[in-house]
Amino acid sequence: MHYHNKILKAFVITFLMFAVQGALAQSVPVKHIKLFHVEGNERIEPATINSLLIQEPGGGFSDESLNKSLQRLYDSGYFKDVKLKIIGNTLHIKVEENPSINRIGFEGNDDISDEILKGEVGISPRQPLTHSGLKKAVNKIKRIYRHKGFFVANVIPKIVKLPQNRADVVFEIEEGNKTKVGRIFFIGNSQFSEGKLESTIQTKESRWYRFFSSDDNYDPDRLAYDRELLRLFYLEHGYADFRVKSAVAELTPDKKEFFITFTVDEGARYKIGTVSVKTKLPNVDPAELEKFVTFRSGDVYNNKEVEKSVDKITNEVGRLGYAFVDVFPNIEKNRETNTIHLTFELSEGPRVYVEKISIVGNARTDDDVIRRELLLYEGDAFNADKMKKSERRIRNLGYFKNVKIIKEPWSYPDRINIIVELEEDRSGELSIAGGFSTSDGPIADFKFAEHNFRGRGQDLSFGVVWAKRRQEFDISFTEPYFLGRDLAAGIDLYRITQNKYFNQTFDQRIHGATLRLGYRLAEDLGQQVNYTLRRDEILGVKSNASRFIKEQAGQSILSELGHTVSYDKRDSRVDTTQGYVLGFGNSVAGLGGDIKYIKNSIFGAYYYSLMDDWVIEFSARYNVMAGLGKKVRVVDRYTLGADTLRGFEVSGVGPRDKSGEKNPLGGLHSYSGTVELTFPIGLPNEFGVKGATFVEAGSVWKSGDPKAEVDDQNKIRTSIGIGLRWRSPLGPLKVDLAYAMTKTKFDKTQPLLFGMSTRF
Repeated sequence: MHYHNKILKAFVITFLMFAVQGALAQSVPVKHIKLFHVEGNERIEPATINSLLIQEPGGGFSDESLNKSLQRLYDSGYFKDVKLKIIGNTLHIKVEENPSINRIGFEGNDDISDEILKGEVGISPRQPLTHSGLKKAVNKIKRIYRHKGFFVANVIPKIVKLPQNRADVVFEIEEGNKTKVGRIFFIGNSQFSEGKLESTIQTKESRWYRFFSSDDNYDPDRLAYDRELLRLFYLEHGYADFRVKSAVAELTPDKKEFFITFTVDEGARYKIGTVSVKTKLPNVDPAELEKFVTFRSGDVYNNKEVEKSVDKITNEVGRLGYAFVDVFPNIEKNRETNTIHLTFELSEGPRVYVEKISIVGNARTDDDVIRRELLLYEGDAFNADKMKKSERRIRNLGYFKNVKIIKEPWSYPDRINIIVELEEDRSGELSIAGGFSTSDGPIADFKFAEHNFRGRGQDLSFGVVWAKRRQEFDISFTEPYFLGRDLAAGIDLYRITQNKYFNQTFDQRIHGATLRLGYRLAEDLGQQVNYTLRRDEILGVKSNASRFIKEQAGQSILSELGHTVSYDKRDSRVDTTQGYVLGFGNSVAGLGGDIKYIKNSIFGAYYYSLMDDWVIEFSARYNVMAGLGKKVRVVDRYTLGADTLRGFEVSGVGPRDKSGEKNPLGGLHSYSGTVELTFPIGLPNEFGVKGATFVEAGSVWKSGDPKAEVDDQNKIRTSIGIGLRWRSPLGPLKVDLAYAMTKTKFDKTQPLLFGMSTRF
């Protein structure tokens, strides 16, 4: 009996527990809310507050919905404190609003401007001021200072309360001193010296000469980039198993310097074993594609050459009509023989179309300027060759330090997005060039130009040339997309005054204008047509001047129509390392005016990269002209010297009058050629200094004047020289010292030539 009572009691207790749970589970939200009562709000409308509340179906509230509503009210950022309470059928909402930001200020920021900080802090006037937002702003300011090298910068936010629940936020900044990189150590490197590895990474040890660079400031984000640079460097030299074990930065006790230690595992050096191409594409011969592989069996493995080979093979099969081909380099390592067997496997991928093209990084340049250089448009079938050519066209604009076009998958497998990533360069230019002549003293050339005027790609320039006996003023404007078409239209206005220039025996005044129109005939083939109208005056002729000059004294009008056609396959027109350019030009004077001649020229240049930073250039030009029923004037003939044939002064090469002042008379034929090698000279890469050595040759002859009165020889002149090319913080600087090896007795030499320009 007692046993049955226990069972009955347990059954009753269990039944009551389930009954209570069932009642709780089926409990409906608290009464239906008919009224909302809001208190404490000053700026936020009740309707805005009500919109943040979460109600159950039927208009009621449960504990869960009240908690969610409370969280949403806090998450809005409008409120410092919120209380919700249900009394009867009324929901009472009591809030304490966060202050509204009235103004944001900065104190103590000497190195970084207010404008930069305001754009980065993430808060702005008229927004609610929250504790979390303030904390994020402080962290962002500290991060900006870290990137600038102020690793110990301290930021203290101050809040100044104002009427109507407003507040000014002032960030008090203690910048401190820049935290430099004192030493960089490498552990585990046996194949390359510490100096070589330091030149590979972007972070540098602090030195006095790095006052124009921030690379010696410690930046934790840059450290991750340095790890990747080291990896790429070793991969380019055959170390396919290389890895960076760790990169540790230690702050010295005085908090003035960082010591950085890279621990590396170089691994073995690999050479290329077998190389082959496999494909099932119809009408594509793998043996023919192997010709586009840039390395052979026995070469040291270089991942950069593998990437080049992939690009070349992709471009070739694209030329054969296969726009959707994937080229995958299948790498097989043999660790016993330290060789890598490479197979380039080709497969035709699915047809992919461009959904959207985005352009990022162009804060100054209009999107239209970039889009008109693209050969791909939204809706087009994707073509890797067109993407590569588009990248080169944008780079050739000269407005950007870095240009990269990447593709990203879209939500559909047959669609991709194309992103054009840009890093803008300074497009303004201030250049100063000059030289020194024993006959005319110092020569200065000043030029101001804006190559991306108004961000529209327009070119505006103004130049002045000054020498003791020569002054030149010119202004030029070019619209690269005239009438909304791929037409580069421009105008040049100029005035030149020469007073017995380079020991000439006459003065010359030139006022002129040139109209230009350039366009593409094909992707790499272009033509420019120009028309020049010019008034020339030869006056102040000395009594001992050449009779040929005296005969041409007075005023003349030139009306000249000309054109130039060029085929340009250089990798970059701004900083050429490989490729070539060929062209020719013709011009005719005599369509009006009283000067009549025809000119013809042919030119070309070839660039080849011998190794990293070693570039050799071969260039040549040939010119010939003839009078049309009239003798060609002295001032219209060809001459060589200065930058056209280093080692000789301006007009220093060519026919000369035998009598009197031995005036240069110019010639109807000329040619010149250059072989120049630029190379690193062992200084750290950040110096931007390269050496140059060159050999030049040329000649000018056939003045058309009686040989008895003129020194005129078709004899080759040669010069040899050395130079420096410095990408200085103020701009490119060029200095050449040349020696004239072969010359005639009547040529004039000039050993030194220099030039400098700066961009802004």
